[in-house]
Amino acid sequence: MIGLLSIAIFLPAVLAAPTFLLGRKNPKMAKILGVGTTAIVFAISILILVVFQYGQAGFQLSESLPWAGSFGLNYKVGIDGISLPLLMIATFLSLLSAAGSWDQITFRHAEYYALFLIFETGIIGVFTSLNLILFYLFWEIVLIPMFFFIGIWGGPRRKYASLKFLIFTYSGSAVMLFGFLALYAWTGTSAYPGGPSFDYDVLAARIPNLALPLQLAVAITTFAGFAVKLPIFPLHTWLPDAHVEAPAPVSVLLAGLLLKMGGYGLIRYNLLLFPKAVSVLWPYFTTIGLITMIYGASVALVARDIKRMIALTSVNHMGYVLLGAFTATVAGVSGAVFQMFSHGLAVGMLFLMSGYIHERTGTRNIDELKGLRGKMPQTVSLLFLASMAAMAVPGFANFISEYLVIQGALSVSYLFAIAIVAPALTVGYFLWMLRRVAMTPPEGPKNELHLHSILILVAFLVPLLIFGVYPPPILGSVIAPTVEKWVGTIVGLGAR
Repeated sequence: MIGLLSIAIFLPAVLAAPTFLLGRKNPKMAKILGVGTTAIVFAISILILVVFQYGQAGFQLSESLPWAGSFGLNYKVGIDGISLPLLMIATFLSLLSAAGSWDQITFRHAEYYALFLIFETGIIGVFTSLNLILFYLFWEIVLIPMFFFIGIWGGPRRKYASLKFLIFTYSGSAVMLFGFLALYAWTGTSAYPGGPSFDYDVLAARIPNLALPLQLAVAITTFAGFAVKLPIFPLHTWLPDAHVEAPAPVSVLLAGLLLKMGGYGLIRYNLLLFPKAVSVLWPYFTTIGLITMIYGASVALVARDIKRMIALTSVNHMGYVLLGAFTATVAGVSGAVFQMFSHGLAVGMLFLMSGYIHERTGTRNIDELKGLRGKMPQTVSLLFLASMAAMAVPGFANFISEYLVIQGALSVSYLFAIAIVAPALTVGYFLWMLRRVAMTPPEGPKNELHLHSILILVAFLVPLLIFGVYPPPILGSVIAPTVEKWVGTIVGLGAR
């Protein structure tokens, strides 16, 4: 019997073909089917949220079907406290991005929305797969629509940006796949009954007996693949180019979801499967995370294109994920998961807003946007709120996530106190931008957004404020039980 997860995964891909075929004759039909499908999938995710058993640490709603068992391949999906928040943010941002594309994508609607639905299938598959090769297939599926999104609907340098994106991310994927295959070979010897397998639960049971040198080898290769997608310094250079050239709704997907694939992979596979390797590598990985946080914030200070500044903000904030995850503490890992959730909402709102501002003013140059509150007063008010979320002002979910990451880091070593430099820099460049864009005397005639565009932007804010004021429904009932279970396991195996 097909379960809720499989319906959520494959419904967009199934409807991609009729969206393309009908959209070729009537572009508006492509829009209706695209937005309508993402709305249905979001409704399914709400149903998953309702039936999820809170306070439980194991995988739920699991589905397993034979595929090519003799080669270790099975169709296995499920969710736990780490994947559920990402599943929800994937379906929610897909809906908002599809709705935001209604006005901002002006040509080849059939192709765009068909690719959009394929992307949604891939991203949901990544967050729910419990077989390494199945995970890899969905991982690669996501790259194809994103390449065309940037290459066809992007800006003047779209071909360069799309090719750079593909080279970087595919190279990382190839290294990651090598690690998966090595793990399959090393844990499939006669020492492990049942034969080789790519299934997550089987590998999790076998990994504690895997020798440290082998764990180190696989941990480093998989880390390289996930780090490119996160991305970390110095593997981040594809990201600003991709964001600047991509249409704003695609940037919502790119920063809000695609980067989270790297963070999710680091936690689900790199951290939780290789506890002995973590005991050796955590100082290096956390240091890289710290450098990424400070570097991303520093270079954002000198950005003049508002979209480029937001892109570099993502580098900064993904550094928190890396730092928090490899502290191997309950606070740090919980903060890393919650950071992916909250960052997706805040940066998604900022990117979509940058597209609306560019459409109305004809520029993204921060110095040329002075007096914007005279032209777009409601939009500027939302820009203040979105910037406050990205700055981790108390009252927004981002404050909780960054606080937990820094708390986890300080519990490991007081040397990580330097991490407070990153939020200070973040506040600096956002205030620098707001001073020029929103705090200058109002200029020009009003050219405000339509009501439906305002409502789309407001929708990003709702969960940021709800879970910023009262985070226990996610942190206490969903994330914490799973993180406590896994952290207890890896600490017991000597990871800390």
